[in-house]
Amino acid sequence: MWNDFLEPVLLSLEVSFTSGIIVIVLGTLIGWFMVNKTFKGKVIIETIILLPLVLSPTVIGFLLIVIFGKNSWLGEMIKWIFHRSLLFTWWAAVIASAVVAFPLMYQAAKAGFHEVDKDIEGAALVDGANKFQVFLYISIPLASKMLVAGGIMSLARALGEFGATLMFAGNIPGETQTLPTAIYVAIDAGNMTMAWLWVLTTILISFLILLVIHIKSE
Repeated sequence: MWNDFLEPVLLSLEVSFTSGIIVIVLGTLIGWFMVNKTFKGKVIIETIILLPLVLSPTVIGFLLIVIFGKNSWLGEMIKWIFHRSLLFTWWAAVIASAVVAFPLMYQAAKAGFHEVDKDIEGAALVDGANKFQVFLYISIPLASKMLVAGGIMSLARALGEFGATLMFAGNIPGETQTLPTAIYVAIDAGNMTMAWLWVLTTILISFLILLVIHIKSE
């Protein structure tokens, strides 16, 4: 019983932290880029980035299947390189979690970089720093409060992802069965003891994640 309980917990932590790292890096870079660049179609791109916030998880799962499925050029390329489809794999769970969590990190990064004093960045450029150095040593530290909050919220969202993960990654014990899907299966099978254990574990982890945000914000 202990192994059955622990397996989805550890897998959920692995998936959420891996997708969280991806989201934090991409969200920070794209958030900074969108704040500092103006170009045609920017509003359209931002709208697409934020779509996972309002789309049903099943719609996101369907779109991921279409994009990475065996009938797409990307899916065919992945299968040719790795000799297997991406669907119903551990990486599929990571991608699904990252897609639904990304808008939260993007919004936080954008808000954080908006608050950075442009005069400070400009002074650093005048003093001889290049754009990468300004980004790394000035922009990120000044926006760090929002970046940390966005990263933690993204981890929490990735941990709770269900619909897109179930459609795109499936529910394979030991490989793609995360806490939300494990809870669903346990309830469907009438195993309320295990369901309650997983529910309480999810609540505890989520509580700790949110607690960190509040501590950091004080």
